[in-house]
Formats: sequence, C-alpha cells, structure tokens
Amino acid sequence: MSVKKKKTKDAGNDFPIKIGLPKGSLQASTFELFRNAGYNISVSERSYYPRIDDPDLEPILIRAQEIPRYVEQGAISAGITGWDWVCESGAKVRQVADLVYAKAGFRPVRWVLAVPEDSPFRRASDLAGEKIATELVEVTRDFFARRKIKCEVEFSWGATEAKPPDLAAAIVELTETGSSLEANNLRVIETVLESSTRFIANNSAWKSPTKRKKLENLALLLQGAILAQDKVGLKMNIPRAALSRLLSLLPALHSPTISGQVDEKWVAVEVAIDEKKARELIPRLKEAGAAGIIEYPLNKIVL
Repeated sequence: MSVKKKKTKDAGNDFPIKIGLPKGSLQASTFELFRNAGYNISVSERSYYPRIDDPDLEPILIRAQEIPRYVEQGAISAGITGWDWVCESGAKVRQVADLVYAKAGFRPVRWVLAVPEDSPFRRASDLAGEKIATELVEVTRDFFARRKIKCEVEFSWGATEAKPPDLAAAIVELTETGSSLEANNLRVIETVLESSTRFIANNSAWKSPTKRKKLENLALLLQGAILAQDKVGLKMNIPRAALSRLLSLLPALHSPTISGQVDEKWVAVEVAIDEKKARELIPRLKEAGAAGIIEYPLNKIVL
C-alpha cells in the first residue's frame, strides 16, 4: 500500500506560484511595471486577486507591511514590498532583486526624523527622553538604540505629520519628495532609513529549481522594464563619411549598433538614450548628416 506524501506550501514543482503584490500606494505603479515587463494584469475594484496572463503566477493584493511575514511563513512564495518593511518585520527571506521604484517615481524613498520648524531640537541626541511617533517602530527603536539615546517610540496609526509638537516631540515618517513635510511645517533632522522596493522570495521556494527559474526570469523582466523608463530608441541613416562625427554626439548604454545598407556609402545606426536628451540631440544629428531619424518608446532593456 503506497502512502501519498503530504504536499507542503512550497513543494518543488507546485504551480501557480503565489506572489504578493502591494495593495495601496504602490499598487498602480506595480501594475504599470508588470505591464511594461510584458504581463497583462488587471483587477476589479473590490477584488484582491488580480488577473494575469501567466498561468504560472497567482497574484494576490496584500498590504506591503505584511508581505515579508507571509513570504517568510510560506503562505505566499514571493512578493514585492519595501526594504523598510523587510527590516521592520525582521523576516528571513531571499532578496531576488532590487526594484527601484515608488508611487511618485523611480527612485529610493527615505524614512526621516523630523520636528516642527520652530522646534529647539537640532539633532537626534536632543530627543533623549522625548516621544517619537512612527509607523516604523522597530527600525526607529534600533536607530536610537545604536546611538544610545533613550526615548519613547510609539506606533502611529496615521496622520503622523500632525502629531508634533502636542502629541509627540518628533516623528519618523516616509518621504519621497519632502513636499508633505514642508506643507506641515516640519524640518528633517536625519535620515533613519533609505528604502527601495524589493522582490523577495520564500527560502524554501527558492530551493526549488523550477520556482527559482521562474522568479529569476520575472525579476529580469521587471528590472528590464525599470531600466527602460525614461529611455527611447533612435534609428537613423548616416553617410559613412559622416559616421565618426555622428558617433561623437551619441551617448549610449554600451555603444550604438551599426549595420550596413544596400548603398555601401550609407549605414544604419541604432541607439538607446535618455528621452529628455532626444529633443536636443535629434537636431544635432540632423546637422551631422543623419536622415530618416525615428524615435520609438522602449518597454524593456535587458543588459
């Protein structure tokens, strides 16, 4: 009599792979990133289960704060969350890729220690014995403990910028541009943590060759989509005699692609550049002798 082996949450070849996507402020930019990476993804207004055109993936929307814990436990095999929430939870997970994007753009964000503009506090050490309000409690406690500064750190359920000076002497709050802090007349004392979005995986799932390969491929495409942001491709024809002059004008990720044409006096040149540089560069390329210049958008750049 054979006995069936009990299937674990992250058994080797189990598909689809459950992947947590951040619900909330990062949701729209995450969906856009997946679309640029080549995945058709959508979700109805009241659903927590997005539809995706890859049968090997089963996405679920979860708050970014919870994703590291669920990934560590194996309830989901992988997820996209912030490095801040990995640090805050202390979850033991595999970092697959650093995906530098946020709700306001493609750059890291900061958790900063801030006080009112007219506050007498000028440095972290001035806050000894004071109350600090934040959602990032454990990271903030560690920040002060490493500096041997004794203070009270309490969890903030929201509206953190409104807490000083009556409800807390200072706050530790997330900022991308600093505009919200300025609007609330708050002054930054120090950066507590710099964070970016991370693609993480359960350690047991990572040991499965099939799951690991799938997650590595997904990470490759997502990183390619990020690299292509604010980039465009340029194609043009140029007389061979003017090629050296044109090449001196072209910035490139590596070097332009040059190919021959039927008319041996001409070559075709193709390059990827920053989109903002294109408007200045195209007239100069025309003056250098380029013809048939075509600008086109890029979805992914895989180096």
